[in-house]
Amino acid sequence: MKPVTVWAPPFDDLILLPGEREIVTLRDAGDYITSLPKAEQNLDEWQAAVEALLLIVELSGPTLMARIGVMRALNRGYVREFDSSRKDTHWGKRKLKRAADEWCQENDPEGVVFEYEVIEE
Repeated sequence: MKPVTVWAPPFDDLILLPGEREIVTLRDAGDYITSLPKAEQNLDEWQAAVEALLLIVELSGPTLMARIGVMRALNRGYVREFDSSRKDTHWGKRKLKRAADEWCQENDPEGVVFEYEVIEE
């Protein structure tokens, strides 16, 4: 049996749970997972989180891996939606267009460089 101190390391960033609860240490994560209903514990996402927790405890690895496992299990049903209102405008295209227009004015004042004739056979 592992000493309690092995389960004591805190996560780099705490994990917020619904209901204003939080997971701070590996032990908190283990207690939370064991408090879940058996059907939910048996889901692949929670099994992966448990496996990550056990590897961290047994091999003294980085707690970030266990945190990622728990976060993925907590957010397993969440699908991010694209919000086009948050999309930043890409100003580079505007600069390229302006530079192309300036080049054309300087080097082709008559505008004949981009004229072409379609030859039909």
